[in-house]
Amino acid sequence: MQSRRTFLQQLMGAAAVMAMPPHLLAAKPSALPWRNWSGSQVCYPNTRSAPADLAQLQTLLKESQGIIRPVGSGHSFMPLVPTDDTIVSLSRLSGLISVDAEKQQARVWAGTRLGEIGEPLAQNGQALLNMPDIDEQSLAGAIATATHGTGAQITCMSDYVASLQLVLANGDTLECSRSQNTDIFNAARVNMGALGVVSQVTLQNQAPYKLKRETTWLPIEEILENAHQLADDNRNFEFYFIPFTGMGFIDVQNITDEPITKMEKLDQNDGAEDLKTARDLLSWSPKLRELVLGTYMNTLPKEVNVANSWQNYASERNVRFNEMEYHLPRENMLDAFKEIRHIVETQFPEVFFPFEVRFIKQDDIWLSPFNGRETCSIAVHRYHQEDFQAMFAAIEPVMQKYNGRPHWGKLNTMTAQQFAAHYEHWSDFKAIRQQLDPEGQFLNPYLSSLFGS
Repeated sequence: MQSRRTFLQQLMGAAAVMAMPPHLLAAKPSALPWRNWSGSQVCYPNTRSAPADLAQLQTLLKESQGIIRPVGSGHSFMPLVPTDDTIVSLSRLSGLISVDAEKQQARVWAGTRLGEIGEPLAQNGQALLNMPDIDEQSLAGAIATATHGTGAQITCMSDYVASLQLVLANGDTLECSRSQNTDIFNAARVNMGALGVVSQVTLQNQAPYKLKRETTWLPIEEILENAHQLADDNRNFEFYFIPFTGMGFIDVQNITDEPITKMEKLDQNDGAEDLKTARDLLSWSPKLRELVLGTYMNTLPKEVNVANSWQNYASERNVRFNEMEYHLPRENMLDAFKEIRHIVETQFPEVFFPFEVRFIKQDDIWLSPFNGRETCSIAVHRYHQEDFQAMFAAIEPVMQKYNGRPHWGKLNTMTAQQFAAHYEHWSDFKAIRQQLDPEGQFLNPYLSSLFGS
């Protein structure tokens, strides 16, 4: 019997193919399509490769013709991967390489999924400083796009990188850190796969710790009133808003010595399906929809769960979506949020996926969206089988009005000229990129539009 997740994947694939223009369907009739997680990005690569070791990766890059694009879990929504030439997966370059107990650092293959790092680190007396709420991404992909968790005093994952190994188009390797190939290190920590292939990463970690996670449903006005204080008072804090309900929930996590609990966590997949059902049944009356859902959510109990850090951060996401996320100066969050809520609840009654708001500490990485400013991110979502373009087009000007920088892997329409105005080191990154890859082998059409000559 097929699993529900497999069935959803098949439906998604069929819908994506049906929605594609005929000229794309006919473009590569003999090639198997590659699709990202949501199905919004599709390509027909002539060559797919998954090197088993560093030597194979070096040979592949040295001998490949045309464009080469590294791929992780396919969880980016932007066209970072698509090419009709060569796609390189690092899925076989996975696992822990070595640990340094004194420095609390670990060397990890870059193809390792984030969800596979926690346990081996714990066995060696270490833990990641933080994690995002989805742990399916590869380490290389998370670093390449400045993937982040939440915590007003905690930076994005790229800032945990103490050193990295970069494999260039000619097969050469470069070791990069703050003291070795410094400018390349500054560029490579958020790189979109445009410099080469990151093959190994040394992560700065800490001693293992447990987190107490508390989830509480509240009226959205109460959440907004206290959001900044909650961010300052808790190690990890984020909140979600459910459109057309007047309700949201806060998620706070703090280090604890309390014993691990066995309380079952809220199933966010079932929750999304319930919201979709309510939307479908009550679409004729938004006020009744808000009354029914708001009343129900007010009855939900507080959820408390204590677990090892790596077990408590992430939630399983089987209900697929497309996403736009912008990172705004923290002081702009409330005004931007209120405008976005107004747009959605007056123009898009079909929306049921929640907004997500997180807090991230500033860093100094060249192309990090968090460079030089304390940040609050706002993410909006649309169900993967629904058209996201109209809603995202209505919301994006608000994000930009409040000086937002988009997540590199999330849907946006920013141009190279717009990005350059946001990033002091934009030209420096382009110069490093040209130095390392003068033939542009790592530039697919989208990346070429950003970093090409």
